[in-house]
Amino acid sequence: MITIDEEKVELLRTVFWDMNTIDYWIEEIEHTSTNTDEEGNTTTDTWYEYILHITVIGKTAAEMAEQYGFNDEQKAQLEELLRSEYDSLWRAVLYGSLSGSADIVEVAISQIGNVGGEPYWSWYGFDSRVEWCACFVSRCANECGYIEAGIIPRFAGCQSQGIPWFNAVDLWQDSGSGYIPNPGDIIFFDWEGDGDDHVGIVEYVEDDRVHTIEGNSSDSCRRRSYSINSSVIVGYGTPAY
Repeated sequence: MITIDEEKVELLRTVFWDMNTIDYWIEEIEHTSTNTDEEGNTTTDTWYEYILHITVIGKTAAEMAEQYGFNDEQKAQLEELLRSEYDSLWRAVLYGSLSGSADIVEVAISQIGNVGGEPYWSWYGFDSRVEWCACFVSRCANECGYIEAGIIPRFAGCQSQGIPWFNAVDLWQDSGSGYIPNPGDIIFFDWEGDGDDHVGIVEYVEDDRVHTIEGNSSDSCRRRSYSINSSVIVGYGTPAY
């Protein structure tokens, strides 16, 4: 039997901060508006918007092994524990979940048939239509409370926001790594070779095909499916549900 006392909690806390670096900066944006009253008097109002940018940089398990001076036997044991077939086991140990989230999948299913994406890009804060696949994923996550809980990021760009976030928190799986996605995983695509094409939600995997629900697929919410080895799949964000 393993017990967790204050000493072990402090040890885990030390390992966490050895493994993760958090930095931030505040962006100040000045806004001005000019108003003219009925008598022709002009006044200028100035106000400031402040945006907090937070960067999380996480070290890999291999980097931590080097930092802690693992010997060859310890490195071999670590490599064995990190094999892809144990992913679901670690998900259960760390997060109490074996099979992703049915909640976000159910929300996504309820949106099938929407055309144009206005409920998603307007919810995100855009005044007019944008490429809205990530807005769709974000709103589905928000409906489940996952954004507020820090489980899934609020993002509108795949390469600029979504993929870096999952990488930073060590919840990213490259396509081709042998990983089998779970329902509720966030699947990223690249058709143009720039890494910033498209994103959707995994519904389920069956017979070596991954079935998805996607927003902005031909400008609508719809189901699609792909070979799990498809070259257009970049990888998966694997939220800690």
